[in-house]
Amino acid sequence: MRSQGKPVVIMLAEDDDDDFLLTKQAFEECRVLNRLQRVNDGEELMDYLRRKGKFQDPATSPEVGVILLDLNMPRKDGREALHEIKADPALRHYPIVVLTTSKSEEDVVRSYEIGISSYIRKPVGFEALVRALMVFSQYWFEIVELPTKG
Repeated sequence: MRSQGKPVVIMLAEDDDDDFLLTKQAFEECRVLNRLQRVNDGEELMDYLRRKGKFQDPATSPEVGVILLDLNMPRKDGREALHEIKADPALRHYPIVVLTTSKSEEDVVRSYEIGISSYIRKPVGFEALVRALMVFSQYWFEIVELPTKG
């Protein structure tokens, strides 16, 4: 899927290998061919967005169009990364969709207060995940105009 004529890269901030593989398979099932980049925690997400360390090369770390953010990750969790992204004028333009198992109403409210675009509870079961990601991809890549960098 494309936005403004360019392929949109999906960043998945997810520490769980099984959840990552299920999400990747669900995107494939939806026939979403966008490049899926993965980071394992909030520290790596911030390094990626700021082009630090192993994420300096644009060939292996392309510009992200939308971030799928898990809240429960080690080192720096998604809540902390979300605060940091939205507080940084160079990063706050990124659309962030929380994709998490958290059922906490406080997480929903706080995430929206900080500035997320959407909040999705990870569905139980692969078919439900496929349906959720199909709607996600249709909305974000066929309907919405995503910003270009900065």
